[in-house]
Amino acid sequence: MQEPTEFSRPIDLRALPRQIIEVSADAPERAALARRFDIVSITALKATAQVEERASGVEVSGRIEAELVQACAISGDDFPVRIASDYRLRFLPESDYEAALADSGEEIELSSEDLDTIAYTGSTIDLGEAIAQTLALEIDPYAEGPGAEAARAEYGLSTPEASGPFAALQALKKQP
Repeated sequence: MQEPTEFSRPIDLRALPRQIIEVSADAPERAALARRFDIVSITALKATAQVEERASGVEVSGRIEAELVQACAISGDDFPVRIASDYRLRFLPESDYEAALADSGEEIELSSEDLDTIAYTGSTIDLGEAIAQTLALEIDPYAEGPGAEAARAEYGLSTPEASGPFAALQALKKQP
């Protein structure tokens, strides 16, 4: 049995909802997710989902909207971040998922049309956990807040453009 997650919203696949599902995280769930994602806080998290059974598995599509507070990767100052993203997921029974992985060999080529695939056991998927994982992928771990440039100047840090691989080429262009 799977351990409960911070934001669990089970969907019984034997009785798929026909209407669009709306879910939102309450304060304790948002606090637990913020700890898990190592960010300051999540002040709002809501999502919509359309669940449909297909020959290729159960497909879920919808939109995630979140408001969170992150620490700037440069200055350490907290700043607000808004995330709004559409998503599409495919749920496969664990045996089908493992068989698909075995069939694909060592290397998998994904196109932009491919769906993120999540394995499940039994007759229930956890929509909340899938939304949480999708949100985690949307959070920029190196996000820079409005005070990043001032912090760079104060501590003598160079910008990524000034220290990246093309900086040396730029310096060569300036030489006569």
